[in-house]
Amino acid sequence: MEIISFVGESNAVRKTSRGLGFALSRFQKKVSEKRSIISRKENISPYFAPVRPYSKTERQFTAVGISKILSLLVFALFLVIIPFTIFNFLSFIDNHAGQLAFDEKSNYEFEALNSAMSRFAMYDTLSDNVDENGNVLLEDGSVLSASSIHFGEPVTFQTYTVKSGDSISTISRKFGLSNISTLIAVNNISNVRTLLSGQKLRIPSMDGLVYTVQSGDSLNSLSVKYHVSVEEILDANDLTSDTLARGMSLFIPGAKMDTMSLKKAMGELFVYPITAAWRLTSRFGPRKDPFTGVASSHTGIDMACPTGTPIRAALSGKVAYVGWSNVFGNYVIINHGNGYQTLYGHMSKTLVKKGQSVDQSTRVGLVGSTGYSTGPHLHFTVYKNGNLVDPMSLLKR
Repeated sequence: MEIISFVGESNAVRKTSRGLGFALSRFQKKVSEKRSIISRKENISPYFAPVRPYSKTERQFTAVGISKILSLLVFALFLVIIPFTIFNFLSFIDNHAGQLAFDEKSNYEFEALNSAMSRFAMYDTLSDNVDENGNVLLEDGSVLSASSIHFGEPVTFQTYTVKSGDSISTISRKFGLSNISTLIAVNNISNVRTLLSGQKLRIPSMDGLVYTVQSGDSLNSLSVKYHVSVEEILDANDLTSDTLARGMSLFIPGAKMDTMSLKKAMGELFVYPITAAWRLTSRFGPRKDPFTGVASSHTGIDMACPTGTPIRAALSGKVAYVGWSNVFGNYVIINHGNGYQTLYGHMSKTLVKKGQSVDQSTRVGLVGSTGYSTGPHLHFTVYKNGNLVDPMSLLKR
């Protein structure tokens, strides 16, 4: 008996079935090879089908997603920029809180403040009525003549006890001395403001200075230095010889202290109120208004430097006023005695109180740009007996 795999099928059918199986096997092999090739090219597992391209709808969806992400980024950026911008703007407003138009009201206030400053700077009856060279002035403002110099006579001294209400100028006038440097030098007074009631002073019979002879000095050299003749030096000191010994004390008739020494003794040696780096942006006197360009007169000097820079008193004294003005912003006025007052304007902050005593190391405020100002700086004004003075003529260089 013949055994066959397909019962009832002929040889022709069996051949056909074997041929179809072989064809299917070859087709599956080719498909497997193509998948392997695709997976190698696209670096994917051969068990996954190749990535198909995005459709139009999918591309639109992706674009919308990217757009939303960018919008969120821009919004987040604004959240950072806007607060930063507002902070800078408020800082600018705080440091530039000045009127941009110098109108009639501002002009009136400036004049009113100037008048108030003048009242603070009225002449002090206890101050010394002298000129910048130390010459004693009479009531009419004229210089007291040196009538007390008696040429050919030796100098004599007497003792005087300072009384309440005395000043260096009133004492000089009382004894016929024409220059206060005589009493200052003879009594070695370092600061006339330290003159106290009950203090005893030596009063010479003529104007002049006491000089201690140094090595190499001669009557001729002293004559040239102090513009006085040798005979006058000999007579004033009752000398019979022109030989000088080191350490000898001589009275030089008619001699005066130099300007810087006199200012120091008078307490008038001003120092710059700012010790940090600064720039002079406006001098005293005529100038154009920084906003309007109109010709005006500047009452002081402007010292530009960063906001917050410490401001110190230019001279020792007592705080006369602390306040605010639309012109000077935060400002301080200090009374220094001897007819001197100073004003410090545009401060960002004041650090002293009315009536407080200050010296040249005291911080009276911080630099700012308050009031009528174009930027951070100190406006510094000086008055002498009610009259404006160029600060640069007083400041120690």
